[in-house]
Amino acid sequence: MLARIAYGATLVFTIGVVVTELLHGPTLVLFAVSALALIGLAWVLGQATESLGHHAGPRIGGILNATFGNAAELIITIFALSAGLTTVVKASIIGSIIGNILLVLGASLLIGGLKNGIQSFSAEIAGINASMLAIVAAALSLPTIFAATSPSPSPTTLSIEVAVVMFVLYILYLIYYLRSPEGGVATGEGHAPFSRTVSFALLLVSTAAVAFVSEAFVGAIEPLTEEFGVSELFVGVILVPIVGNIAEHIVGVQIAYKNNMDFSMAISLGSSIQVALLVTPILVFLGPLLGHPLRLVFSPLELGALAAAVVVTGFVALDGKSNWLEGAMLTGVYVIAALAFFFSP
Repeated sequence: MLARIAYGATLVFTIGVVVTELLHGPTLVLFAVSALALIGLAWVLGQATESLGHHAGPRIGGILNATFGNAAELIITIFALSAGLTTVVKASIIGSIIGNILLVLGASLLIGGLKNGIQSFSAEIAGINASMLAIVAAALSLPTIFAATSPSPSPTTLSIEVAVVMFVLYILYLIYYLRSPEGGVATGEGHAPFSRTVSFALLLVSTAAVAFVSEAFVGAIEPLTEEFGVSELFVGVILVPIVGNIAEHIVGVQIAYKNNMDFSMAISLGSSIQVALLVTPILVFLGPLLGHPLRLVFSPLELGALAAAVVVTGFVALDGKSNWLEGAMLTGVYVIAALAFFFSP
């Protein structure tokens, strides 16, 4: 019943985007309606991917989920990059990483801890994920340090070379997890809700719909920032990741509530790693083709938030146990970061 309501609401909001564009509605209305439509479409895309993964088996299903887990956000950022909104694109990379490891993991630990008390998870797998995130922080920081200390011109070439290394690391990360006897890439629970043909068709249709709505969503960002004085940095760090990933975030919290912290952490930490090691290189590679090269040069505030998120997450992952207080602390750090980005010029 709830699924039918969700599908119906997604259809209504998607049609609402078309109507608002045809009637040249207010910017705020278009932004809000397209954001709601993208939230629903991201959920539908996830359902189609998970269903197809059930039919393909655990190994291929794991690859599908790992590849399409952030498809909606990738599509949004590609349109933003095409529109020349490089500040929004780079901010969304940082925002997705800190959102997953502070907000989503924090909410999961908080809700799961309040329901189940102290929860356990694989310290080894969590430690590997935390180490990967530390590597990510280093990879994203070094081009910025180079740009600040070198008299050389734009480090676009360095960004591309770093992106190549990050993509190779993602392939190695996938191989390790798919071969790991301790779980691999999570593929979901239960049975496939759709047949193989319907799953594939739904994947194609939802992807096309995400692309259409993303264009409207991105088109409303610049007028919105000019009209209401909201910075592109805040839109990229906070709003874009929430819109693109909220459905996956809710699933992570629900699974923690069911006391399956390994699966929940695989969603939150795995999604952060996927954004950094897969989505970021794709955007860097596409930048020159779209006429807007993406330099991996970030502001001190962005890198500071990333470093803080990685450090506190590493401490949480050390002992293989979690409680609601740790979740509240992670969530609190995210709120502080969000306030800093909101008031940033």
